[in-house]
Amino acid sequence: MAGNSKGVVIAALIANGAIAILKFIGFTLTGSPAMLSETYHSISDTGNQVFLLIGIRYSSRDANRRHPFGYGKAQFFYSFLVSVLLFGIAGWESAKHGYEKLVHPNAHSVAEQPELLGVTFPAVYVNYAVLTGAIIFEAWALYKANKELTRQIEAHDWSGYREAFRKTSDVTTLTAFTEDTIALAGAGIALFGVYLTQVTHNPVFDAAAALLIGLMLMGFAIALAWENKRLILGESLPQDDEQQLYDIIESHDGVAEIVDFRTVFFGPGRLLVTVDVAFESGIATAEMDEHITAIEDELMAAEPFVKKVYIEPEDGS
Repeated sequence: MAGNSKGVVIAALIANGAIAILKFIGFTLTGSPAMLSETYHSISDTGNQVFLLIGIRYSSRDANRRHPFGYGKAQFFYSFLVSVLLFGIAGWESAKHGYEKLVHPNAHSVAEQPELLGVTFPAVYVNYAVLTGAIIFEAWALYKANKELTRQIEAHDWSGYREAFRKTSDVTTLTAFTEDTIALAGAGIALFGVYLTQVTHNPVFDAAAALLIGLMLMGFAIALAWENKRLILGESLPQDDEQQLYDIIESHDGVAEIVDFRTVFFGPGRLLVTVDVAFESGIATAEMDEHITAIEDELMAAEPFVKKVYIEPEDGS
């Protein structure tokens, strides 16, 4: 899973890095508020990918005395950092700039004065070219992210994206997918805003597009932060999946009662299961060890997320 997530992030990093440069050139030439918002957006997305790659690399470190279950939760932390710092900041700056332009519209933008650039065609077409290119790049990155998320949905028999958003522990792919979706929508909104401003000669549409992009970024920042919070705090396996594991243990030969049963994610796709089991009376220690080993194997076979199982036997007499 880590390899698939890394490929998704690298694809997004390449796309967003190239797009950020193009959008900044477009803003420099035209002074469009929507283009500045989109520049903030793509710069933040590029930074996001760097943070996500750091999280993937850090989480691959081996377990040690200080971190006996490894560093898997590093991906949760860096994804949370992405949502709060980068999405939040980029969203705020975009929304603020758009609002300022709505309140104090620039009546003489560079886009309306192509002679300042020494060109004979409206500079706004630079924005059209850049945003069209951005849509193509973002569509490619979204395709890569969607392919991996769809694979996870099919592997776990989830009903769709909504269930995947609530249940997946692969926050790196989830963040990349969300970024790419917002980026594609943002480029479309910016393109529409720039077009309306050109045909109506009213800068309010360009500024409104910038404001809308910023609000959208901040909204998704909150949603992503909330989803990462559940895993940082230590979320269990979803109830229906957890019940399947419970039933496997309960129906195993020799098990009289399940005294305690808990699950918790300690990294993307890495689940810890702890169980206190009361075995039937008269079972010898050697036979009990065989039962415990068999239960561990069954749990890991039934749920790919299960990486560690601790079973504490108790006297069932």
